[in-house]
Amino acid sequence: MAVDALSAVPPFAYVLVAALVLPVASRRVGHALGVLATLVVVPVSVLAPSGAHLAVRLFGFDAVLFNVDQFSRLMGIIFGFIGAAAVLYSYASRADNVQTAYALSYVGTSVGAAFAGDWLTLVFFWELMAVTSTALVWHYGGEAVRAGFRYALLHGVGGSLVLGAIVWHYAAVGSFLFSAAPAGLAAGGAVPAVLAAIGIGVNVGFIGLHAWLPDTYPRPHVAASVFLCVYTTKTGVYAMYRAFPEGHLWIAYMGGAMAVFGATMALLQNDMRRLLSYHIQSQVGYMIAGVGIGSALATAGAFGHVFNHILYKSLLFMTVGVVIYRTGEESLKYVGGLAREMPVTTIAFVVAALSIAGFPGFNGFVSKGMVIAAAHKEHIDVLWWLLLIGGVGTFLSFIKLGYYAFFHGEYDGAVADANRGQQVAMVTVAVLCVAYGVFPDALFAILPDAADIDYVTFTVGHVAEGLALAAAGVVGFVLLKKPLSKVGRVPDVDALYNPAAFYGTRGLVRGVTDAYAAVDRGVVAASAGAVWAARNPEAALRRATGGARAGTGENPTSLRIGIGTSVLVLAVVVTLGVALLLFA
Repeated sequence: MAVDALSAVPPFAYVLVAALVLPVASRRVGHALGVLATLVVVPVSVLAPSGAHLAVRLFGFDAVLFNVDQFSRLMGIIFGFIGAAAVLYSYASRADNVQTAYALSYVGTSVGAAFAGDWLTLVFFWELMAVTSTALVWHYGGEAVRAGFRYALLHGVGGSLVLGAIVWHYAAVGSFLFSAAPAGLAAGGAVPAVLAAIGIGVNVGFIGLHAWLPDTYPRPHVAASVFLCVYTTKTGVYAMYRAFPEGHLWIAYMGGAMAVFGATMALLQNDMRRLLSYHIQSQVGYMIAGVGIGSALATAGAFGHVFNHILYKSLLFMTVGVVIYRTGEESLKYVGGLAREMPVTTIAFVVAALSIAGFPGFNGFVSKGMVIAAAHKEHIDVLWWLLLIGGVGTFLSFIKLGYYAFFHGEYDGAVADANRGQQVAMVTVAVLCVAYGVFPDALFAILPDAADIDYVTFTVGHVAEGLALAAAGVVGFVLLKKPLSKVGRVPDVDALYNPAAFYGTRGLVRGVTDAYAAVDRGVVAASAGAVWAARNPEAALRRATGGARAGTGENPTSLRIGIGTSVLVLAVVVTLGVALLLFA
């Protein structure tokens, strides 16, 4: 009975209530409530019975607000846990109550999307997630405002494409429920499949649609970045699986390309959070590749990597956030040698870096290895090579970040390590990164369809592969260290489309405004002319006939008119003719 009661309230409700209460509570009480509310999501996700709960009518259609299966269960567990750790980190990093309230509303809407049992509910929370995350970015002010505007605009376009795919799917299937079409949005035909892939591709960072990631995530408060690095992209991976549960090869190839592109761009960065943001795209590429491959091993690996990535990526943003919090510096060029003054932060960073790079004994090795093995097993050789190259790029990037931030040089100024709250949050997550790497069966126990996969983590081949990637990364960094030190800010595709969108929109607005003003002037002039002609008919006739008085014989009346008048008469006649055809 107690277990059944867990399905009575959807888990997002606890988090959203805490978000509403937090602004009016004291800072200590409000953040404690936030930690508790997000932690509640974990046991609810674990213990709630499988199936569709809270079936309702949403906007007149059948909907399910709380759907529990293996996929949503995993998402709920990790979303709830990391949300609690991030709230604790926010409190320790002096985030105010309003910012954390925005963050909790973002967490709550993401949890709502993960537990949706139909496309209508999912897209409802999907759009709310874009709104709440934009508010979280905007709250910091400064450069975050313009970045947040660009973020909102791009996600608005992506959400519209997803909504279009869902509407088209409904027209083909007749229901929004996931259960009505086990093949996902692809069941509705090619059009909704393409719209869904592009629309969801915005959230997961498809190449060309990704620039919002490095543009937005380095801008807000360091604690806000911890939330942002988790929920949007991983909810996107979850939605991509729901849309393409059987996979698609082109999606897999896009994932491989993301892995290489993101790692390459990260290697060229000096802004620490910008570097980490590109690696979100790179690591999500492994997840998208797993979804695209579509086999049981690949799908389990994709969601295992979702779980692991949330742990180590949030830890990376926490450690870099502490560096920024203590030094005030965002760039690697202005920090260095921090390991001596910040030992706990340094150890946490090393754990996270080895995890994301897939070093044996850390959690990234387990899930990344599953996706790479799935590509090899399915004989998708090009994808397999892309994923391996992405792995080398990851080692290179984090050797660079760790070397310049913690081990090379000396920071010119007094600096302290993370405070107690920050240390608790980081150490807790770091321990899990190691635990899931050393005991992969603990991860397999919560993966979807784990019983159907044939994979052994610690084989000689897998371990040798991980060590070879690490060695290639070390050698590569030694060779590239000097050229990389000379690299400045590297432009991305937004350097093209941001100005194009700005000036194109401004030109369109000015063109429409000028055209309206010209039409307005013409109508006013024509109206004034008609009034004058009505009041002065003889003068109007003289003007129309070339200036002669009728009947004087001085200058015969002429029926010739100028070209401008001819065009005007012709336009009026054509307009009347079209109107008659349309409305007759």
